[in-house]
Amino acid sequence: MTLKIYGTAASRAARPLWVAHELGLAYEHIALPYLGGATRTPEFLKVNPNGRIPVVDDGGVLVWESMACTLYLAERFMSRDGLSLAAQTHAERAEILRWSFWVVTECEKEALAFLMHRFLMPAERRKPQLAEDALRHLNGPLRILDEHLQNRPWLAGERFTVADVCVASVAAWVQGATELMAQCPRVREWLQRCLARPAYQAVRLMAKSA
Repeated sequence: MTLKIYGTAASRAARPLWVAHELGLAYEHIALPYLGGATRTPEFLKVNPNGRIPVVDDGGVLVWESMACTLYLAERFMSRDGLSLAAQTHAERAEILRWSFWVVTECEKEALAFLMHRFLMPAERRKPQLAEDALRHLNGPLRILDEHLQNRPWLAGERFTVADVCVASVAAWVQGATELMAQCPRVREWLQRCLARPAYQAVRLMAKSA
């Protein structure tokens, strides 16, 4: 087996893992956590000198950064029955690239702040104002996404692609913001369909079992 994916499923490694499961890829999962020094060993630093997960090792081709890993796998592989998550036209490629970069620059930092300070951090460490500030920032970008989804079921058009994986992996962090989701009904419906996919559910089960 030449394909390896480093990183616990309870991290941004969920993104390339989601693609791997969508395509039915055979891979070795090296479930390193992002805490505790596991990514700072000399062995791992040879894989990624930044000391971060995820990393994809495709027979010696090393890919860092979660979105890069996700896009790489989608472009590199298809399923045995010919399913592809990659672009098939220039128009699809434009949508995949712009929405994948958009979600990192416009949404990811604030979505993570909301998730941490509303749900994940111990109560005594949460700063509710940071969660509220994050939601105010996200209101604009999610309305843009909602408008984009007005006349299409998926981000790149009529079929599920890696663009949906990249954006849904971030939008999932704010699904608990019920008021914001109510203001963006097309985003809410699209996100529910993304997160109901068996491949995503398989990765969530991996995360819960870690």
